[in-house]
Amino acid sequence: MAANDFNFLLATDSYKITHYRQYPPSISRVYSYFECRQQSDSSFREVVFFGLQYLLKKYLLGPVVTEEKIQEAKVFFQSHFRQSVFDEEGWRRLLEKHDGRLPVRVKAVPEGHVVPRGNVLFTVENTDPEFFWLTNYIETMLVQMWYPITVATVSREFKKILARHLKATSGGLEGLDLKLHDFGYRGVSSQESAALGGAAHLVNFCSTDTVAGLLMAQRYYSCPMAGYSIPAAEHSTIISWGRSREKDAFAAVLDQFSSGPVSVVSDSYNIFNACKHIWGDELKERVMERSQDSCLVIRPDSGDPAETLIEVIKILEECFGSSLNSVGYKVLPSYLRIIQGDGIDLSSVDEILHKLTEEGWSAENVFFGCGSALLQKLNRDTLSCAFKCSYVETGSGKGMDVYKQPVTDPSKGSKRGRLSLRKNSDGVLETVERGAGKPEEDLLVTVFENGSLLLDYTLEEIRKNARLRDDEEKPPQHNHIINGLH
Repeated sequence: MAANDFNFLLATDSYKITHYRQYPPSISRVYSYFECRQQSDSSFREVVFFGLQYLLKKYLLGPVVTEEKIQEAKVFFQSHFRQSVFDEEGWRRLLEKHDGRLPVRVKAVPEGHVVPRGNVLFTVENTDPEFFWLTNYIETMLVQMWYPITVATVSREFKKILARHLKATSGGLEGLDLKLHDFGYRGVSSQESAALGGAAHLVNFCSTDTVAGLLMAQRYYSCPMAGYSIPAAEHSTIISWGRSREKDAFAAVLDQFSSGPVSVVSDSYNIFNACKHIWGDELKERVMERSQDSCLVIRPDSGDPAETLIEVIKILEECFGSSLNSVGYKVLPSYLRIIQGDGIDLSSVDEILHKLTEEGWSAENVFFGCGSALLQKLNRDTLSCAFKCSYVETGSGKGMDVYKQPVTDPSKGSKRGRLSLRKNSDGVLETVERGAGKPEEDLLVTVFENGSLLLDYTLEEIRKNARLRDDEEKPPQHNHIINGLH
């Protein structure tokens, strides 16, 4: 669907078409909020806020209501409900009074901020009393924020794990932002998912093959080039040479990309044979001719990730040797590295890095690629994302705090009243309910009002907001001794 064909009136759950008839007759304001609910059993304690700017720019900016779209929606919903429930008159009044712009205000935490779960992330309210029903009409679209928030959060959890191991085994964080490569383009549900998820990963890393995410960062977050890749082989470009010519296939890749790094998938037949006899013998001199700036990155792509990688790195050490870095961990020659892109998730990355450490290897030796676990194996329940009404006003201006409190599930209780987000005396973010917050302390800022975007974040600003804290980079404890070096 082309952007100008998009009909905002149709971008909601069916039942919301009928809600304008269901509020109390005197209602003039509806105020709702979005949060990632706290769950005691979750491993995710905080979330990265990202993606709202895209949704606002693409779907809510400017005049989004026209006479043609009102008529299209009227015909559609008449057929859909088999009765007349569509508020044609209300939408026409909005078109006349506001030139088709949405009279709503959205306040949000700045994008890239890392917020403990259970806190308000953004609020929505109508700015014209006549259109009180509009606040929750746009819930459907805005709750899709769960996806970029969840990907950015998962990606940042990867970054924490990689930072801790890299610091412990190399003494620093050089190259951290290239350590996790996004392989997820083909594994997501749509082009838009690839774009949103791919861009969310780029909040934390600069390494990707998901072109859609780069284009989104360009168009919606003012970043000319947010991520990088290198030439790489896939199985088709290797096996099309035939099993007996695997060496020729490898050599051809080295010939074609003699400068700059290159990645070669090497498990088409036997990864251990490829490493020992082809890379480590027949093509050994060709590999050793390369440099750190044109290194060969060998890619295993099957088997148990940890076991296979350990075996591969041992074979490469036998063939090419290794040296000790400043903190006593082994590093392959700078012209040789490994990327593990199969079976990668938060758990397996941590396991692999622990095992490498136990064997005396630095995290400098490996890169990781991640697809489905980064962009697809997640849903709205991963971070318990919810949008709830917490405050209403009547025509006389009288306000009332509202909430839900299901007796069958206390975790689904909602917040009350107008909300703000502040740092408490301990420096921890907390939500203040019932309108009790001080405006000067509120971290929520108005980003959208009456059809206009009031703030336009760049990816550079967002990355600064999301960067790791010192305590998140703290190395894990390892009992490691090699050649007398600790």
